[in-house]
Amino acid sequence: QGRLIESGGGLVQAGRSLRLACAASGRTFSSYTMGWFRQAPGKERELVAAITSSGSTYYTERRFIISRDNAKVYLQMNSLKPEDTAVYYCAATLDPRIAAGSGVYNYWGQGTQVTVSS
Repeated sequence: QGRLIESGGGLVQAGRSLRLACAASGRTFSSYTMGWFRQAPGKERELVAAITSSGSTYYTERRFIISRDNAKVYLQMNSLKPEDTAVYYCAATLDPRIAAGSGVYNYWGQGTQVTVSS
């Protein structure tokens, strides 16, 4: 089948940066739109950024930058705030709607915890 594996999470102080990575295993996701989602305790999972196979991007959080190469998808998170604390998930979809929500994503990683201290 196919798996997505996130890495790069951890504990960071407010104002600092962190870079998450998502690697594919078992199949190629080069033709997929890739998204980064996050879910904080007690809240719904929300789209943070997405990137199409051609490189078009969509953001709900302008402090973050999404990018991709042949092997991975990245999320550069800058000027982090305590409210960015959440589990961050990488996901993949063939749906062409770049701003679509989690329901159209078929593949999900296990998530990586990001904790921002004040």
